[in-house]
Amino acid sequence: MANLLLSLMLVFLPLSFATVGGGQSALADIHRQVVEVHHWMTPAQFLDIFAIARMAPGPGSVLCTLIGWHVAGFWGALVATLSIIGPTALLAYGVAHVWARFGGARWQRAIESGLRPVATGMILAATYVLFRALEGGWAPRVVALASGALLLKTRVHPLLLLACGAAIVVMVHGNQIT
Repeated sequence: MANLLLSLMLVFLPLSFATVGGGQSALADIHRQVVEVHHWMTPAQFLDIFAIARMAPGPGSVLCTLIGWHVAGFWGALVATLSIIGPTALLAYGVAHVWARFGGARWQRAIESGLRPVATGMILAATYVLFRALEGGWAPRVVALASGALLLKTRVHPLLLLACGAAIVVMVHGNQIT
């Protein structure tokens, strides 16, 4: 058990620094560590936990809490949560202090401009990883692409998309779902 908790901490502590500005940026690497490196869960289980974490109220770090719970119960959830939140919180506090002190400096604008494409690439990588993990054939993939397009082009409410997506997948695969 202690080795498992240490492994959880060693996975989430370094990833914590990649979550500054949003946990989505570290999602692809979390998936890689949890599914491919440590084999703590299958891609489908990861996708299920991701969906539960996104539907639950609260921060995106709930994903790490659920992964910790899946791997090592209560203590796993606690270690994973503290490991993903702790370093980021300390770093954000320090950076916010420096950012406020040197507001508008040229080096700040350069850093912000440089981080935008990196963050975009990390989010696209996370999207690709989740898209690959989809099961059920073409219907979930079409629903995911159409939902993404609608969210980008319209002001449709995400809950409406979730309901419509679920209805479509049930209609296509209704007799196969057990």
